Amino acid sequence: MSFSCGIIGLPNSGKSTLFNALTALSVPCQSYPFCTIEPNVGIVAVPDERLKKLGSMLKPEKITPTTIEFIDVAGLIKDAHKGEGLGNKFLSHIRNVDAIAHVLRLFGTQNVSHVYVDIDPKRDMEIVETEIIISDLEIVEERLNKIERLAKVSKEKSTVEWDILSKLKATLEKGLFIDVEKFSENEREAVCSFDLITSRPIFYIANIDEENITHVPVDELDNVIHLKGKRIVYICGKLEQDLACLSGEERNSYMELYGMREMSIEKVIRIGYEMLGLITFYTVVGKEMRAWTIERNTTCAKAAGKIHSDMERGFIKAEVINVEDFVRCGSEHVAREKGLLRIEGRDYIVQDGDILHVRFHV
Repeated sequence: MSFSCGIIGLPNSGKSTLFNALTALSVPCQSYPFCTIEPNVGIVAVPDERLKKLGSMLKPEKITPTTIEFIDVAGLIKDAHKGEGLGNKFLSHIRNVDAIAHVLRLFGTQNVSHVYVDIDPKRDMEIVETEIIISDLEIVEERLNKIERLAKVSKEKSTVEWDILSKLKATLEKGLFIDVEKFSENEREAVCSFDLITSRPIFYIANIDEENITHVPVDELDNVIHLKGKRIVYICGKLEQDLACLSGEERNSYMELYGMREMSIEKVIRIGYEMLGLITFYTVVGKEMRAWTIERNTTCAKAAGKIHSDMERGFIKAEVINVEDFVRCGSEHVAREKGLLRIEGRDYIVQDGDILHVRFHV
């Protein structure tokens, strides 16, 4: 399981620039609105220092990291639901993503014009999110109308679905995003099945000027986002896009010059993992070493099922050692001698950084 992230924002907020920085792919990125029409999709290997350490120790023929899929869609403007700009139909491309990254423009207008002339990230955030709420409300109302029509024919109405949709409608009409946690466990499955963008976890990427990299302006925007209970990361998309095109050594030199400890991809993925409650485990099978992404609190048998369904079905046991213990020991032999390599059953809860060797029989 990898995870997917949709990128939203106003035109000229730097979404495609950020996409280029994250994926190191070359997509059109111009200083005029609506450059992105069809969605840009990029699958990126998740940076993983632990996987690198294991690779240098074990030297397998093949190393397969876990991945994240980024989907960059066209910019939304006010009244997109009425057909302004490119409308909002393209939002269908991100209805199945795991998380949403909302890009907010904080960089100036010297080289790139702003759709609304001046820089006001709070206003921009409200415009884009209002359009998303309206788009989701249209889906909910259409579903409710369908239930009404069916009820007239069959004289029956799905009261459970009707009640859930009514709650969703009431929330959206207040201009609020959907808080899935406020629904019961059974209701959550139904809520997720409607593919509402407002039900996805969301975080914010503030696209800043180069001169603000070391002195990020903390202002009203921070307070607004924290009041929402959300996360924000500050990134200079243009600089990161340029750095992504450099060799590793050159990139490190420039990062040192700017006082950067990490690239944006690492910040974005870390927040995504934390929001979605994801962890990474590892396997070494034959000549391949591989990283896998699973939800926190996943049992060993379920984790084995991510590798192959037969492994879950015929699960017997798993040899487990955490990557940090393995690296400290330097070899499996030393780890065994120190008692750090354990035998765990199907109900063992896999921990972040575990290396699993699954035994199964079908």
